[in-house]
Amino acid sequence: MKIFVGNLSHEVNEQELTALFAEHGSVSNVRIVRDISNQMSRGFGFVEMVRKVEAKKALKTLNDFELRGKKMSVNEAKQERDRNSAGGGKNFGGRRR
Repeated sequence: MKIFVGNLSHEVNEQELTALFAEHGSVSNVRIVRDISNQMSRGFGFVEMVRKVEAKKALKTLNDFELRGKKMSVNEAKQERDRNSAGGGKNFGGRRR
């Protein structure tokens, strides 16, 4: 199960987030989203847990949990939408010829 983790302190790293979620079950992947230009954390990330039961427990326990001075927002991640279907076509607002 994929979990969205928001309101992260910029000092939190992947290892720290993995350790925190591993207290609640098996973690398969952790990714903190970073700015492309300076590699600074954008304040959110994703945790993937192997078992849904453990992930649900982590959601309950860690939502509003304070980590490095900030209360995290922890929710089930929404499914990614298809980037090619956004906007309903390839007409980019220009004049038709």
